[in-house]
Amino acid sequence: MTEQKKNLQINISGRVQGVGFRYSAVHKAQQLGIKGFVRNMYDGSVFIEAEADEISMDHFLIWCNKGPSFSRVEKVSTTEGVVKNYTSFTVKH
Repeated sequence: MTEQKKNLQINISGRVQGVGFRYSAVHKAQQLGIKGFVRNMYDGSVFIEAEADEISMDHFLIWCNKGPSFSRVEKVSTTEGVVKNYTSFTVKH
């Protein structure tokens, strides 16, 4: 039996733009088998839509709360969404 995929919409605020957050997120997502996308938002936050099994998602959320070395994550909020079966993890502009 394969584990159920879940979809999370993740909003990350703090010093998360201009510090390589999106590209680090792509790298981490690829390591964990996460599918979806990441994009900068106009308010200075980063938005991620991610799909994976629960264990991979938990590891990804731990990383999201820390981010790359030059970032300073202040808040991470998540909303569960509908699984869209993404095939890769990309940066959207």
